[in-house]
Amino acid sequence: MSKEIIDTHLIRILHTLLEEGSVSRTASLLGQTQPAISVALRRLRELTGDPLLVRSGSHMVPTARGLALMAPAAQVLSAVDEILHPPLSFDPKLAIHTFRIASPDYLDVFFVPAIVERFHRAAPNARLEFTHLLAGGGYERGLESGQVDLAIGNWQTPPDHLHLQPLCDDTLVCLVRESHPIKAGKLDQEAYVQAGHLAVTTHSGTGPGTIDIALQKAGLRRKVVTTLPYFCIAPYVLVKSDLIFTTTLSFAHHYAELLPLRVESLPIAAQPLRYYQLWHERTHRALESQWLRALVAEAARQSMREAA
Repeated sequence: MSKEIIDTHLIRILHTLLEEGSVSRTASLLGQTQPAISVALRRLRELTGDPLLVRSGSHMVPTARGLALMAPAAQVLSAVDEILHPPLSFDPKLAIHTFRIASPDYLDVFFVPAIVERFHRAAPNARLEFTHLLAGGGYERGLESGQVDLAIGNWQTPPDHLHLQPLCDDTLVCLVRESHPIKAGKLDQEAYVQAGHLAVTTHSGTGPGTIDIALQKAGLRRKVVTTLPYFCIAPYVLVKSDLIFTTTLSFAHHYAELLPLRVESLPIAAQPLRYYQLWHERTHRALESQWLRALVAEAARQSMREAA
């Protein structure tokens, strides 16, 4: 075929001619005159170096070359239609691709299960992957590259170049073992400051985390003597130690029901932690991304209702 550029209209005429085997029916279907279609057919024959359609009795039939061009022409037209006429709706029941969410592991016990339940009920043929916030160079890079659809967290100052939607609030509390030397209801500020604390480090920065910022505002500082890389390990360490773990109420309640642990009020006035979902401008208008964000928002509301 010639290296000359063929416009999509000419390809549409080619595909229709090959399917219909008739200049007159092609003209009728495309709203063109028969002379215009005949001119287009001559042009196509020149470009391809092949008759494309030949007479067989009273009908026109595609040549071998014409038959070979039907599938490529259909693919080109399908791609053009997809570009010029994007879908107006998204049906999760028909979705087959993979959605990815970056989140910290402290959401796993109460938030992630609600998302998974809703997701697979609504999109039974799709795949859902959760990744750590720092995986693949960090959630911001993942959102920018399209490797991650959403990020969920509770940053004090979320990045201002990303779209953001508040999901829910949670209260800071303390989690200790049932037989902790500090008796139930006796955890005051003095006891809190003097005790050894357990903390989880989930970021690579050297600045204070969310909890320490809240303590600084109250003029307090905790003595962290043990750090862990994952939240899910913390409750099991508490069972075997006299450490105090400052965490969210939802997380603490979950493990206090499973292990010999108890929840104590944080002896300072601290603002609730606010959870967000963040996404990049590249997916802001995508229908499948809008659906996922709505699903996550509803799952958050459900989780907080159940944890209350």
